Amino acid sequence: MKSLLFLLALGAVLSGPLAAQQLVIKGSDTLGAKLVPLLAESYRQAHPGVTFEIAAEGSSTGIAAVIDSTAQIGMSSRRARPTEMSAGAAKGVTLKPTIVAYDGIAIVVHADSPITRLSRRQVEQIFTGDVSDWSAVGGRPGKISVYTRNTASGTYADFKELAMKRRDYAASSQKMAGNEQIASEVAGNPHGIGYVGLAYADTPGVKVVPIDGVLPSKEAVHGKTYPYARPTFYYTNGAPEGEAARFVDFTLSAAGQEIVEMVGFVPIAN
Repeated sequence: MKSLLFLLALGAVLSGPLAAQQLVIKGSDTLGAKLVPLLAESYRQAHPGVTFEIAAEGSSTGIAAVIDSTAQIGMSSRRARPTEMSAGAAKGVTLKPTIVAYDGIAIVVHADSPITRLSRRQVEQIFTGDVSDWSAVGGRPGKISVYTRNTASGTYADFKELAMKRRDYAASSQKMAGNEQIASEVAGNPHGIGYVGLAYADTPGVKVVPIDGVLPSKEAVHGKTYPYARPTFYYTNGAPEGEAARFVDFTLSAAGQEIVEMVGFVPIAN
């Protein structure tokens, strides 16, 4: 599993003992590959004594890190499962979600694909393996190459819920560690199809396919007319405190939400 680790600090801090004000944030690749590092860098400019450790290895790892007290904030693109809530309670941890941005899971195909739209039913058929050749959904004949996230990913679970009626993925589907990997594979494969968060939908070489005629625009995600819209979260142990609370507040502030929109997510306010 790919690990993404950032240490954001001033040179003077790095040359001496680790600052007491360190925030450890783990979890979702969807949030942690682009958005949270930019939020952290902006926050650090106003709070130069704060360092960040950000590991983006999947939503499950973020929730587990909060339960194990190895992170103050867990990034997640899905809601915590009942089993995770119970595991936290057993350790005296109350998993508290805070919605930080909205996202639309975009369906992407190769930029040269003749596919211009898909129905929800066709998406389900493709990702479960009921349909395995592009000719069955209006494309050129050829075996469909399906790219998905891995099982630690919140997007992997959310997509099963939103698009697949909780059915299993096609046995031939290829599991990727992150959004960027899926976009890269689809961009290099004329027969490829995958899903990515909105922040990764503009990758060169891919195009976003409307679902039942609807693209994952800001308006469609907010209005829930796009079928694969969802919130994304920070999880903390109860109400966040100290530096974690200040960083959560910054993320929710006008300045933080401006970064949310700049990266490609949908801000929490209309």
